[in-house]
Amino acid sequence: MDFVQLGQSDLNVSKICLGTMTFGDQNNQAEAHQQLDYAVAQGINFIDTAEMYPVPPKAETYTRTETMIGHWLKNQARDKLIIGSKVAGRNRGLSWIRNGDEVLTRANIRSAVHDSLSRLQTDYIDLYQLHWPERNVPIFGQYQFDLANEFEKNGEQKQWVSIHNQLETLAELMQEGKIRAIGLSNEQPWGVMEFLRLSKQYGLPQIATLQNGYNLLNRHIDFGMSEICYRENVSLLAYSPLAFGHLSGKYLTNPQAIGRVTLFLGYAQRYTKPNVIAACQAYAQLAQTCGLSPTELALSFVYHRWCVGSTVIGATSMAQLQQNIAAYQVKLTPDILKEIDAIHLRYTNPAP
Repeated sequence: MDFVQLGQSDLNVSKICLGTMTFGDQNNQAEAHQQLDYAVAQGINFIDTAEMYPVPPKAETYTRTETMIGHWLKNQARDKLIIGSKVAGRNRGLSWIRNGDEVLTRANIRSAVHDSLSRLQTDYIDLYQLHWPERNVPIFGQYQFDLANEFEKNGEQKQWVSIHNQLETLAELMQEGKIRAIGLSNEQPWGVMEFLRLSKQYGLPQIATLQNGYNLLNRHIDFGMSEICYRENVSLLAYSPLAFGHLSGKYLTNPQAIGRVTLFLGYAQRYTKPNVIAACQAYAQLAQTCGLSPTELALSFVYHRWCVGSTVIGATSMAQLQQNIAAYQVKLTPDILKEIDAIHLRYTNPAP
């Protein structure tokens, strides 16, 4: 397994990160432990979770994922592992989190960290991320900035917890030794640059990572964010490299195949857009022509992309996890990459 340093932090992580958002819903405690044990045995030292998990979020399953990881983590060599978690933000309608008080205030961030530490049964979180921006931004399948959402019903400008205040709270937690490094998730270019600007201006911690969706159906990172990450030394943590299973090709051969798309109908609107199926068909055909599985093509593209620090993978079965990790050994040739770009120009970012 290859390793990479996350941004300007001292965190050295495997190029593959085990995502855990299925733990507590699609995977039980025993299955979760089996996945964690297998991942570590393959050289993976990076585990990603969140207070909100499992996904899709539900009141009856909220916090199960961190709790499951905690049962496993307490029996591990803690200093050999990098654990990342996230605090949930506002505007997602998760009324069961802090009784609906999802605003990223100092009190709420601190409460979220303390609760995660308790569930994870650890004294510190290596990488703590803001799961999505406090302010109004297009995320999770939205594809344009909604100006109307900037205003209250009475016409007044909505108020958001400032990025400066969020950074100050995270700095406190770092000074107290409760978190080692900070990152963003589902963030947009303005937000990344504002976090960087304020950290420099006020001597506050700099974000080490950006965890955003990145796959053959969603390459928005390539246009502008990749330059920001490169010039500002921010490591991209690419999530959803198989686009909720679409890029595995399983839904092409069987639209009713068991998976997140069929189990949780109506979830993940970003993959219901017009050109998703056509793009998946094109990539699956390319994979067949190259003697690869669609999964190998899609994962290898993300795994070895120059702008990706570590790739967050997830699986519901051990067979899937084994295949996904094994795909790291696949290296795409320059000719295959040219064919991928040709398809990308034909079906540009069908699942933003």
